[in-house]
Parts: sequence; C-alpha cells; structure tokens
Amino acid sequence: MKRNNPEALEFSAQRTSRIDSLMSRYVESGKLAGMVTCIAYRGQIVHANSCGYQNLEEKIPMSQDSIFRIYSMTKPVTAVSLMMLFEEALFNLTDPVSQYIPAFKDLSVYAANGELEVPIRPITVQDLLRHTAGLSYGEYSVSNSPVDKLYDEADLFNPKITSTEFTRRVAELPLMHHPGEKWHYSVATDIAGYLVELLSGMPLADFMQERIFNPLGMVDTSFEIDPSNILRFCTLYGKTAKSDFDLLEEPASSEYLPPVSFHAGGSGLVSTTADYLRFARCILNKGQLEGTRLLGPKTVTLMTCNHLPNNLLPIAYEGSEPMLGMGYGLGFGVMLDPAQAGMMGTVGDHSWGGNAETYFWIDPDEELIAILMSQYQPSQTYPIRKEFRSVVYQALTN
Repeated sequence: MKRNNPEALEFSAQRTSRIDSLMSRYVESGKLAGMVTCIAYRGQIVHANSCGYQNLEEKIPMSQDSIFRIYSMTKPVTAVSLMMLFEEALFNLTDPVSQYIPAFKDLSVYAANGELEVPIRPITVQDLLRHTAGLSYGEYSVSNSPVDKLYDEADLFNPKITSTEFTRRVAELPLMHHPGEKWHYSVATDIAGYLVELLSGMPLADFMQERIFNPLGMVDTSFEIDPSNILRFCTLYGKTAKSDFDLLEEPASSEYLPPVSFHAGGSGLVSTTADYLRFARCILNKGQLEGTRLLGPKTVTLMTCNHLPNNLLPIAYEGSEPMLGMGYGLGFGVMLDPAQAGMMGTVGDHSWGGNAETYFWIDPDEELIAILMSQYQPSQTYPIRKEFRSVVYQALTN
C-alpha cells in the first residue's frame, strides 16, 4: 500500500511514530508475535506498518500482505450482504426469522427457574443483526450457563457441518433470553449468513465473492485459505493453561484449508489489511468505492446508527465488564459517548474486532479508517484497542 505524506493532510508524521512504538512494545515484550497497522485519512494512507513475525518459529516477518483469521470482523461483511438483499425488498427488518426459516417457529426460552417458556415475541431479522435474538455462543461465552453447555454439546462449530445443519441445531436449542430482552453476543450473525443463502439462492461464500469481494477488488478475502497463499497465512498464537504465549494453530494444519463446508457468517473469513481497508472505505463512502456501489447511502446510515433502546445499554459480553458509551447497529459497534467509553473517538464512529486481536473502526466525521491486525487469542487480553485509538487520534493536528 502506498503511503502518502501525512503532514500534507494535517496528520503529524512525528506523532504517527507513536503507533510504531506501540507496536514495537507489544512485540518486543513477547505479548504478540507481530502485527500490521494501517491508517487512511481523507482518502489517503498516512500510516502503514508491520512489526514482528507472522510465523515466529520460522522467522517469517509480518508484512502488509500477511493473511489473517479475522473472525468476528466477518460480521460487518455478512451484515452488508444481508442488507444488499434488504435493498432488493426481499425482507423487512421487522419480519420474523421464522417466516424464512420455519425451524425458528417453535422456540423456547430457558427461564431462571430452569423451566422452558414460550418467547414473548418472535425473533426478527433486526434481532439477528443487532444481537438481541436471545441466542448464545456456547464455549465462546464466559457465562457457563446451562444454555451455553447445550450449545457446546451440539458441536455447532464442527468444520464439517453445513450452514443448513448448523441452523437446524441452533433452532433446537433453547434461547438464553427472550427476543429483544437483552443484548447478548451470539451466533445470530451466522444465522443471518444462512438467511443470505436462502434469499439469494447462493452459498454465502459465492454471494460474497460475486457481490462484494470481486467488485471491491478484495483479492485475498475468503472462507478458506488458498494453498498457494499458505506462506502468507499467519500462525495463530494465544493464551493457554500452561503459557501466556503458546502456538494454537499452524498454517499447514489450519481448519481454513480447503474444503471448508461451513461458511460461518459470524466468524469465518480470512483477509488482509489491504482488503479490509477497501471494505471499510466502501462503508465510509456510504456504500460505494471507485465507482462500484454496494449499498445506498441511507442503508449505510441505517446500519451504522445505534439500534438498541436505552434499557439494553450498556452492552456487555456475558460475564464481562460493560462497554460503557457503546451501542450496536446492524453488524457494527457504535460509539455513543467517548467520555463514558473512556477512549478516544467520535460520536457515531463504528467498529468491531475479531477473536484473534484484529480490530478496525471508521470515523466519518474525521474521514478516518484505522485497522490493526494480529493473531492472538483471546482478543482483548491486553488493552491494545484503546491504546491504538489513542495513538491514532493524537496524531491528528486539525
């Protein structure tokens, strides 16, 4: 990616060096193997750097071309896919999901007393996109509730199942909450991905390739890693019972090697910094990039505003500290109050991250996009996201 002169755009080159210092601290301290960061400001790249290694054992340097498991940064892409079909009037946000997926007609809710209750209302498509459906995440939740245990027993993330089988298994499980009762991060976006398949008549991977990746020139984004690109695919590291830094998955034995049968709309993509920047630029430009339009401006505005009523705020992962000052739209977290959030930002900036410490945000007011890519689980073991926001915003001089 070509880097432009930051000073010409009121973005301090001297103060941008603090981004590099932050990266170096995490790598040199042994907390992260490596990372890539990129800042686009007013349509120009003012910072692009890589630090450390994508494969520590083989000493393969991290680079701008490194390919990452982006996990939940898949969610905004799936949301865009579904909203492209919304623009074709194939569904309404307030439609019950059961109107399209009959298996969701006879759901039950696991009550506090252990009894099963009838949901107070059906799950809507909007519930899926804003995480108010009452679904859960099983082992990826920290609540250890009876419902999460049932999710684990259902083996939902077996890479050999299909999206149809995944959806069937989810529909057989009780809801953790009544629809609309609580914001609860979950497999809802995976169900949204299956809905894309039903409405479009195409596998999710094919839909994204034809309608998003090809038009935007996202050449390295996919649900599986092309074997020819294996040398660019990062090793996954993370925290285990025996170590704070351990090898979790090597590229040569990755679940992302083809064939991948389940295209997980909530977590399944691999991508590069350059590719995700093109996606983010499309969102910043209200749905279009370089003459290619994916969404209308009003649709992007609808997706990136807060969709949660006050009684569901602040949002929080089950069992974790609340994300004060943050709301949630349709596939994006939304900044409501930087002071409450305790981090730099602008009201209305929208963001999300993945479970291997990948993160991005888009600030329309500043015409700014910032992306951080690494490969360490679980995400937010370290406060790097807030620190990254600080060193990016402090470099603005206007």
